[in-house]
Amino acid sequence: MLTLCTATLLLFACNDKKKTDEGKTENTTSTTETKPEEKMDAKTETPPPMDSAAMMKAWQDFATPGAMHEWLAKTNGTWEAEVTQWMDAAAPPTKAKAVNVQSSALGGRYVIGKFTTTMMGQPMEGMSTMGYDNAKKMFTSTWVDNMGTGIVHMSGTYDEATKTLNLKGHQTDPMTGKDSDMREEMKMIDDNTYTLAMYGTGHDGKSEQKFMEGTFKRKNK
Repeated sequence: MLTLCTATLLLFACNDKKKTDEGKTENTTSTTETKPEEKMDAKTETPPPMDSAAMMKAWQDFATPGAMHEWLAKTNGTWEAEVTQWMDAAAPPTKAKAVNVQSSALGGRYVIGKFTTTMMGQPMEGMSTMGYDNAKKMFTSTWVDNMGTGIVHMSGTYDEATKTLNLKGHQTDPMTGKDSDMREEMKMIDDNTYTLAMYGTGHDGKSEQKFMEGTFKRKNK
């Protein structure tokens, strides 16, 4: 009887071990099988290396000053104007003398301007950087002054027919801390005269308002 019981227990044990081993084999097979989503997509291929000669030419074209930079250089010099300023569309404007001194920098790639006037009875000075982006095919500019701590960014194109540089961008609204639309129109009357007008979002936060304009004359050397 003891021998019969022992043989029976060994038989069940062997059967259990066989089932367990079969289960392990099945699990191993299922876990090592590649999932459909993990298969290599034929369309996902490593892009071919960029042509070094094409890259070099692109950078040379991007870095070489051209006709638009020559146009910018014509604005170098000392310019004087009496500017009209509007702080509130409902109030009469104020007038002030202004001087803008511009000079080329970095091999003629940019023009740096230094602007001085008065605003709200306080001395006001600002600095501008103007360039022409050969890759984007547009003018870009920045502006900073002592009336704030933000940096104005604008970009746009030159209209040869009207000889007007049109720029659009944003400045910081100190009331909200968010960007506020602004734009600039600079029209060349002749080699020694240009008009400048600046526009921004009005006090209602919706309509556009002109806040500065003036006619600048080149100062004789």
